[in-house]
Amino acid sequence: MTALLECNNLTKRYTSSKTALNHINISLPAGRIIGLLGPNGSGKTTFLKLAAGLLSPTEGEILIHGQKPGPATKAMVSYLPDRTYFDSFRKVKHLLDFFETFYADFNKEKALHLLNDLSIRPDDRLKSMSKGTKEKMELILTMSREASVYLLDEPIGGVDPAARDYILNTILTNYNENATILISTHLIQDIESVLDDVIFIKNGELVLYDSSENIRIKEQKSVDQLFREVFRC
Repeated sequence: MTALLECNNLTKRYTSSKTALNHINISLPAGRIIGLLGPNGSGKTTFLKLAAGLLSPTEGEILIHGQKPGPATKAMVSYLPDRTYFDSFRKVKHLLDFFETFYADFNKEKALHLLNDLSIRPDDRLKSMSKGTKEKMELILTMSREASVYLLDEPIGGVDPAARDYILNTILTNYNENATILISTHLIQDIESVLDDVIFIKNGELVLYDSSENIRIKEQKSVDQLFREVFRC
């Protein structure tokens, strides 16, 4: 299978004593929903920021469709950060206009349909929304792009179980089989059912990369059980 995202000795150091990622080698194919799993501080957010082109490697490289992150790959990657980056005084329609202007692959009609399902109106302001509603809206904007790679950083963190179900269903029903979704989370049990593959990272190092099915067959454990065993949760 052709790799959509590839890492060759990918290393990121913030200081001489703080290494966030250490010589990561991995190749991710198309058509998979992949969990990037590890405890807080393991390097998950750094990995996603490198893939999104927001950080540069200290050593090695990360490639999207064979290209280093830059203007060309930003058109292929849809990134949802772990915290909001929108002005709370903005209206929903302003965000729709922003995405339509900056991303040629943004499907505004899809976004409006999904927002309508949540009774979110274009004239609603972000400051009037609950945390859960705001996170759903941000996910809808991210998933309404026709991207090749979706990078979702803790999309279910801090929201109630009902909101998690909606978010997971939105992820499942709004990407195509030629794309790959990489989901960073430490809430394994809540998301395990949608994952085709999993990546375990610990202290910036790759511990495991395998399919969820292989883990269940070979280890006779769920992904969550294996995660707890590896990380002693």
